[in-house]
This record gives sequence, C-alpha cells and structure tokens, in this order.
Amino acid sequence: SDFAGKRFTMVRDLRSYIEGVLNGEQVIAEMQKGSFVKCRDEKSGVMSIDGSKVVMEPFDTGRSGDKVWLKDVFTSKENKNLAAGLMKIEQTEFPWTLNYDEVDYVIDGQLTIRINGCDIVANAGDMVLIPAGSNIVFSALDHARFVYVTYPANWSQQAEG
Repeated sequence: SDFAGKRFTMVRDLRSYIEGVLNGEQVIAEMQKGSFVKCRDEKSGVMSIDGSKVVMEPFDTGRSGDKVWLKDVFTSKENKNLAAGLMKIEQTEFPWTLNYDEVDYVIDGQLTIRINGCDIVANAGDMVLIPAGSNIVFSALDHARFVYVTYPANWSQQAEG
C-alpha cells in the first residue's frame, strides 16, 4: 500500500541519517559550521549565514606578529566550485600567491592589494578581483574586514602563502 511505501522510505531515510551521525559525518559538519548557519535547504544546497555569529580564527601568514583572522563559511563540502569566508586584517601586510581566483568585498575599513608596484585600494562597499597566478601583498594600515569568494572551492589546498 501507499502508506507502507511512505513508511519504508521514512525508515530508510532515518536509518541513513543515524548511520551518518554514527560515522561522524553530521557531527563533524555541525562542528565545522558552528552556529552561524541560519538556514539550509538540504535538497537544493541553498543556505544562509548569520555573519554576526561567525567567529574568525587566527590565520598563519608565515610571519610572526601578523594580525590576520579568517573563517571559511562555504567550503567544497557545500559547493564543489566556489568557497567563501570572512577575513580581518589589522595593521598588517603580508605577501601571498594566489593559485585560485578570488573576489573580495570590503565590509569595513580599507584593504590594499599591492601588485607590481601598484596599490589597489578598496574601501567599504568596494570589490576587488584577484586572478589566479597573482603575487600580491595584502595590506591594511588600520583594519580591513572583507568577504572573500574563491574559485576553485579548495583554495587553501591551492595556496602558496
């Protein structure tokens, strides 16, 4: 009957979910996301993030004393092509080689990207495109907080800081 079919599907889906939890998949995903995920539609993958709840973590630029924090909020686990996160720089500049494409949207402060002797200055509301293969210097005289979007999504595996 139709009821038996729906019940079987529901039990199968529940079993699959429990097996995932027991294997740590759901637990790990929730730990990585923290509590900043506002809403997620599992079927489509559409999700929203509460930026005020994202806690950035110190980022190792390879130089002691640099004040840089970031948090990936969308990773290759959510989308195989794009990743995104938040980054904050305070009174720091550091060299970086991008082996991935990146777009930065400045939320507040002033971000400077130095390349080939040219300073690309971005203020709150500005966007910067950094093509793959660029050897740049990220810089903030005071501070910069910005959203970064990368392609491909596994930017950290492509990075050569």
